[in-house]
Amino acid sequence: MAAAKLYGAVESAETMRALVSLYEHDLEFEFIPIDLKAGEHKRQPCLSLNPFGEVPVFQDGDMVIFESRAIMRCISFIYPKPGKEHIFMEPKMQGIVAGWIDVEDHQFDPLASKLRWELVYKPKNGLATDEALVAKMEAKLGLVLDIYEKRLEHSKYLGGCKFPSADLTHLPNLYYLMGTKVKRLFPSRPHVSTWCDEILSRPSWKKVVEMIEMAQL
Repeated sequence: MAAAKLYGAVESAETMRALVSLYEHDLEFEFIPIDLKAGEHKRQPCLSLNPFGEVPVFQDGDMVIFESRAIMRCISFIYPKPGKEHIFMEPKMQGIVAGWIDVEDHQFDPLASKLRWELVYKPKNGLATDEALVAKMEAKLGLVLDIYEKRLEHSKYLGGCKFPSADLTHLPNLYYLMGTKVKRLFPSRPHVSTWCDEILSRPSWKKVVEMIEMAQL
């Protein structure tokens, strides 16, 4: 059987999310880089895999899935790692994990992505940072992290007692934020800080970081 394939761009946070999920589950796969600057994702054959012209895309046999969180969920359910599953079989716990995945998607990611754009992408490309917007987004992110702090006072992970997809999905933006001044939000929230340090030190994420660093050479 042919190895699974992941089409994406290492610099894409969405691709990073899919990559770390694949590494977490020890899946053999072929990574097929897509040149976003050249617009490869907006042309064939990419459009035949994702008609919306976005990355990543996961292909395993006749199964083709796009959207990074859908890929993450699919991998967790179809290729569970015995004893270290990212899912819970109890419906109640499944609901909790799903809820925190949505929290990341709707509450954490919009703020973190805007901060990443202003503090990482713009300086890298010679563009001026909108400091007023940064201050606004940082204040809002602090409120989200306050809620995370309360959750993590009573739970090792946002999604429960074991490392689930709800926590994994935060890794790309956390990685970028910890390289900016926004990292100052974390020490005053000890449970969030410990959680962040732990998940960023996972071997699966270190493999993704190696890919990011290699792509920057």
